[in-house]
Amino acid sequence: MNAKKILLLGEIGVGKTSLVRRLVHDELPTDYRATMGVDLYRYEMAGVGEGGVKSLELVVWDLDGNYGLSIFRHVYSKGASGALIVGDIMRQSTLEHMAVLADGFSEALPSRQFSFVINKVDLVGTPDGSLLPERLRETRHPLIWTSALRAQNVQSAFKQVADAIIRREG
Repeated sequence: MNAKKILLLGEIGVGKTSLVRRLVHDELPTDYRATMGVDLYRYEMAGVGEGGVKSLELVVWDLDGNYGLSIFRHVYSKGASGALIVGDIMRQSTLEHMAVLADGFSEALPSRQFSFVINKVDLVGTPDGSLLPERLRETRHPLIWTSALRAQNVQSAFKQVADAIIRREG
């Protein structure tokens, strides 16, 4: 099976680990621990690509949110096929930082696929795009609203980037 490296990028506490644990184990961590360095997860994503007939093994690199832009000078980002750039709907600064991370990712890994993931939408009721910084409202990249707590759109977020990787590789 074809394996692809996916980065989880975002500030501390936006829910990167919760998203990947929900995907891989269908559970939510009950004890908060900030990721130190990197944690790796593997997940077989079935039903990707045109017609949903392919499978792809995602090797998800859950990265420490303290790295900021320096992550793109670190070995952790090398060889990545795509990324999910995660922000917390309740913390405006994390949403603004998503655009900065997107610029860094695009510069370090040109033509690689990424999506913006707005997490913790269960805390605001109906998600409203007006809460987003202008740069995210106007993006051409996919914008996915998730709740790791409720398992809302978690698999869709990872599937979207997997589909984009398959399309890019033909």
